[in-house]
Amino acid sequence: MGEQPVRVLACGDVEGRLNALFGRVQAIQKKTGQFDLLLCVGEFFGTTPEAEAEWQQYTTGAKKAPIHTYVLGATSQDTTKHFPIADGCELAENITYLGRRGVFTGVSGLQIAYVSGREALQEPAPAHCFTSKDLTALVTPLTGSSKFKGVDILLTSQWPRGVWHYGNNTEVDTKSCGSSSIASLADKLKPRYHFAGLEGAHYERLPYRNHVILQENAMHVSRFIALATVNNPAKKKYLYAFNIIPMKSMDPAELVKQPQDVTENPYKRPGKDKADAQKATFGATEEEEPAHQFFFDLSRKQGGGSRGRGRKRPSDGARWGGDQQQDGDRPKQPRRHPQPSGPCWFCLASPQVEKHLVISIGTHCYLALAKGALTPRHMLILPIGHYQSVVELGSEVVEEMEKYKSALRSFYKSKGDRCVLFERNYRSQHLQLQVVPVPLDCCATEDIKEAFMVQAQEQQMELMEIPEHTDLKQIAPPGTPYFYVELDSGEKLFYRIQKHFPLQFGREVLASEAVLNIPTRADWRECKQTREEEDEACKQLRDDFQPFDFAWED
Repeated sequence: MGEQPVRVLACGDVEGRLNALFGRVQAIQKKTGQFDLLLCVGEFFGTTPEAEAEWQQYTTGAKKAPIHTYVLGATSQDTTKHFPIADGCELAENITYLGRRGVFTGVSGLQIAYVSGREALQEPAPAHCFTSKDLTALVTPLTGSSKFKGVDILLTSQWPRGVWHYGNNTEVDTKSCGSSSIASLADKLKPRYHFAGLEGAHYERLPYRNHVILQENAMHVSRFIALATVNNPAKKKYLYAFNIIPMKSMDPAELVKQPQDVTENPYKRPGKDKADAQKATFGATEEEEPAHQFFFDLSRKQGGGSRGRGRKRPSDGARWGGDQQQDGDRPKQPRRHPQPSGPCWFCLASPQVEKHLVISIGTHCYLALAKGALTPRHMLILPIGHYQSVVELGSEVVEEMEKYKSALRSFYKSKGDRCVLFERNYRSQHLQLQVVPVPLDCCATEDIKEAFMVQAQEQQMELMEIPEHTDLKQIAPPGTPYFYVELDSGEKLFYRIQKHFPLQFGREVLASEAVLNIPTRADWRECKQTREEEDEACKQLRDDFQPFDFAWED
């Protein structure tokens, strides 16, 4: 269809810096031509005398906005005076307050849903806050129609809580950022673009899907973009320009095209849905509890106290178990991850875990010597809580896992080894990331890659290469069985397991003549050690690894 795209600019918190903002817009328009509208999220007004004086110039008509500008309402008590009524109105020529919440449909048919202010934490709600009633009043008329597919744009001042799940990393503090109600709103309204401010950060999340693959018809993707404050000293991006053809006049096949880097929906996480279904209203979901830290009672035989305060390393005389927490409470299991149905050999709180094999303990992950190790320094990185695979991990667990990976790479390098990681998410209950050192002089990374490719082909399996910065979550939705290898070059190989998969495949490749040439060690059961040998090996490994162990630094 020969539809004309609408040219839109979106902007973060203006905080009264109107001259700076409009100066920048004019420069852009001079370069690239006129835009149709400017949408501002976050706090539009400032509270300084300079900001008041600038605003005066626009209300008196001495200055005029160079573009149709639409703004959200106050996000703090101090700026509520600028919004005389809850409904939208013109504040100055070309500057319009959209209102408390609603849908604005442009001449082109572009549909923009918006909610002003912050989530109210008490009743009656202050003027700069919205309530669940506001959100219900916004959503019900839209989603009530069977034709509803989503809105073109959603404007909120606060971030949606958890938008970073399955996505790229963000610099904001995820513990305190965002509103669960906004997350629920975004999930229901399925905006093609969602803009937010207030955090002083610029974050363009990878696009995410709005449908469940193979279960629902394909839908358009959503893009979340947070913008920084106008004229911020760190020069973070505060203006975003884009062209958009309104959904209602788009070719349906064009609309649902999925970009290469699309991810799972951050608001639909397994395990989270049940909790949310029970409170399908807009009430905030309980905060997710952090994975707890485990503390150990050390009566070290070698004498000498443990270094510093905080986390201790497990040692020969450590008494293990969750009830050794400092406050004496038994740790509550974090709500968000599913508990194992039977005993789990790898949950750190489980009586089955072989705790003498543990080398290091972080906040979310731990490091252990592999049982029946291929080589003396073959280790596992495991999450403390019960997760089945890498794609189910929250961002904070992934972050710590990356720290362990990089610590191990440095450790192996100091020993003249390169590092190969692999994970088999198939007939395994708890995620185990296998980390195997391969001597640098034994073979090149290319040879290791070749060995994996060739042996996979022999078994009629096609290992595919995935781009270095692509997240596994983008390729494998939770629940997908897969095998995955990461080489020290950053190259990643991936196989989506169809029906059957040789359980020892990763070990077989690394033990083969082409790599470590220890074919008799391919099966871990053939490599078992006695408890005494394991104790000795772990003690040695802990001491060796300690200079590289970031968990020690606390």
